[in-house]
Amino acid sequence: MTNDTDPVPPTGSRSAEPATRQPVHAASGQRLGAAHPRQEAPTDLRLVPPALAAWATAAVMLHAPPGRVVGAVTVSLAATGLLLVLGRGRCRGAGRRRAAVRPSSPASGVAVLLCIAAAAGSAGLHGADLRRGPVPALAREYAPVTAELEITADPRLTRPRVGGPHPAPTAVLIEADVRRVERPGTVAAVTRTPVLVIVDARPVPRAAPGGPGAERSPWLGLLPSTRLRVEARLAPATAGGDRVAAVLRVRDRDGPEIVGRPSGPQRLAGRLRAGLREATDGLPADARALLPGLVVGDTSRVTPELDEAFRETDLTHTLAVSGANFTILLALLLGPPGLAQRVERRGLAPRLGISLRATALLGGALSLGFVVVCRPDPSVLRAAACGSVALLALATGRRRSLIPALATAVLLLVLLDPWLARSYGFLLSVLATGALLTLAPRWSAGLRRRGVPPRLAEALAAAGAAQALCAPVVAVLAARVSLVAVPCNLLAEFALAPATVLGFVALATAPFAMPVAKALAWCASWPVEWIAQVARIGAALPGAGVDWPGSWAGAAALGAVTLAALLIGRRLLGHPWWCGVCALLLVVAVVQPPPLTRVITGWPPPGWRMVMCDVGQGDAMVLAAGEGTGVVVDAGPDPALVDRCLRSLGITRIPLVVLTHFHADHVAGLSGVLRGRSVGAIGTTGFEEPADQAASVRRLAAAERVPVTRAVAGERRRTGELSWEVVWPPPVTPPAAPGTRPHPSPPVPEGPNDASVAMLVRTGGLRLLLLGDLEPPAQRALARSPAGRTLADVDVLKVAHHGSAYQDPELIRRAAPRLALVSAGKDNSYGHPAPSTLAALRAGGAAVLRTDRDGALAVVGGEEGSGELSVARN
Repeated sequence: MTNDTDPVPPTGSRSAEPATRQPVHAASGQRLGAAHPRQEAPTDLRLVPPALAAWATAAVMLHAPPGRVVGAVTVSLAATGLLLVLGRGRCRGAGRRRAAVRPSSPASGVAVLLCIAAAAGSAGLHGADLRRGPVPALAREYAPVTAELEITADPRLTRPRVGGPHPAPTAVLIEADVRRVERPGTVAAVTRTPVLVIVDARPVPRAAPGGPGAERSPWLGLLPSTRLRVEARLAPATAGGDRVAAVLRVRDRDGPEIVGRPSGPQRLAGRLRAGLREATDGLPADARALLPGLVVGDTSRVTPELDEAFRETDLTHTLAVSGANFTILLALLLGPPGLAQRVERRGLAPRLGISLRATALLGGALSLGFVVVCRPDPSVLRAAACGSVALLALATGRRRSLIPALATAVLLLVLLDPWLARSYGFLLSVLATGALLTLAPRWSAGLRRRGVPPRLAEALAAAGAAQALCAPVVAVLAARVSLVAVPCNLLAEFALAPATVLGFVALATAPFAMPVAKALAWCASWPVEWIAQVARIGAALPGAGVDWPGSWAGAAALGAVTLAALLIGRRLLGHPWWCGVCALLLVVAVVQPPPLTRVITGWPPPGWRMVMCDVGQGDAMVLAAGEGTGVVVDAGPDPALVDRCLRSLGITRIPLVVLTHFHADHVAGLSGVLRGRSVGAIGTTGFEEPADQAASVRRLAAAERVPVTRAVAGERRRTGELSWEVVWPPPVTPPAAPGTRPHPSPPVPEGPNDASVAMLVRTGGLRLLLLGDLEPPAQRALARSPAGRTLADVDVLKVAHHGSAYQDPELIRRAAPRLALVSAGKDNSYGHPAPSTLAALRAGGAAVLRTDRDGALAVVGGEEGSGELSVARN
């Protein structure tokens, strides 16, 4: 019987060689162990259609009703039987000839149909877990219950979000199985139903190297497989939600009530991870946050600002437990992937005299340890499976087994856990691994043929191939395409391997020799700091990314653009001058030199005096105070948006940041204002509510060593051609001396909005009135105050409270602005700006512009005293 690995018969002089010659490699015709065994046989793709069929079937059948699942399994099995009967008849007619090496098409069809049946059955059973038992019915009634839970994944914190004046409260999310549930007055029911637990956690102060005020909820320290008893209220899961049958809302009063300890492997993993965190405690902030993430995916210390930088540069895969972590460990054992089957391998295994097959077994043991340390969650199993693709090739000595190994991993994982079929992380893992196995070797060879050094060619090909296949999926998730992803990944790649290896050694050493682990972590901190700087610098570039439609249609369009770019780039590789021109254009698009950008886009316009930034539902304004200098009034809800606005204006120096009041949509973006800029002071209102936001501002200012002052009516300041007067809030009236008449007291603010800092600004011959979020009571008091007489006939009015319906008509008539600007978020849920407010402004003769429709707005004035006024939109 022949097969596709039969040796090629020797020819020429080789036919006369003695019979004692070493056996030749099956696919290359060279001796086993030769330095360059060319394995040129065609890639074996027989397992790819069954794997893809199982993947698609599982994704479709997870939420299908039982009848449809049974029908799919029945039809698939019936079609399988029909194909087998037809194939048997064909074999009888053709005799017993074996002319073809590969299986006939009926056999391939049988394999696909069997995988479809298996995937449909597995998905149907997993989907049934969401419908059976008492939990779904209780969730539809929003019933209060006492439940016993078994945690199935690491607890995590929600990301901070600002949806108006107050940030969304931080909660702890825990994936768990309900093992026992009891409604008051009923008998407890035993079940096994997956749920999502949301703990409105009360943070508990703890001593931490993050500095004073560091907090950590006790719920975050729980290990998977721990059993808890909670009193909670059930609620239905989001329509179409995956993996969970219901949501459990838990009020944290005294911390979690533990009724069962975690398993031994989970306790071991917990000790190792805790040891790594302890070993990193004394490191700089970035290294302390990132090293546990690089090694075991522990991102609990990563700040939102640093996380955003990693997202902008497409480096988030380094902070997740991915196949890259495991591949680095394999490379330490085997050497570089290109040398895994050569005599000159440079890994530890060949230097210790370990054979190829023994090395494969050792790699399997390493895979098992990786799963234990990083927790046997679905994401970790996925990473280990995709990272272990090279082991089969190593054990068999054939590169052709790489694609079948990947297909086998996909097939087994989808059958074991059908929910992976709907996981973006799983899709990205498979695409990245497939790119490294198929496109990267060809691209690397092509680059080497054109004179690129081998190692640089491999790195460029790997980063480019992974980005080309993964970018459309990333665009669906982020609605943005990174233009710096490939260079940032290349720069980070050089530091990723030493950081990961040193981190894993520190992890293994920490339980036995903490001083050694701390020394290793300190060594790892250098490459980790490099990765952090690459992410920060890449994200800070003006053209780091472009917005892209976040839909599958947008993904298809990006795929088409990528394909066109690859075809054009292939032709350009033979023309060095054109390659240089294209590279220069890309650099200009990313760096966006301000003089060139202003010529091309017209933004910012020459002579701008004030810019109202487009920061969504919030306020952020910049007052020009000289070249590269500006006074910032409010910071908006999102650090990235206000930072992007300031970068587009070229602002590097800020004498003063005025925070009109402490609502989150005005102060939550403060870290973006302070990022990489010289800030002289922060001026705030004296009404420090909400208290948590006021405290957050003070902590951030203290960390950046920026003084905080209070702004009160009557304060006058100037910087360059810019001057302003604070007209609200009035100063607190001191108590009258004994025997004297008491001074009239200013009205007590009814809330943070009425305590907003209001300013009358003079710049370039224009008068601008900035009202913060003042509401009618404070607006009326301001109009009657001594400063009210100076507010008549202003040129520009920043409309109070995002143009809400609550305005004082008398103040609008007195101000009589020529131009009214409204800062509001697109499709916001508050209805801002109100039609009645817009109508009143237009009735007074004002032109009205709004950021939700017009984008960022720049006010341009003429010469001093000319009264010229124009507006530019970005």
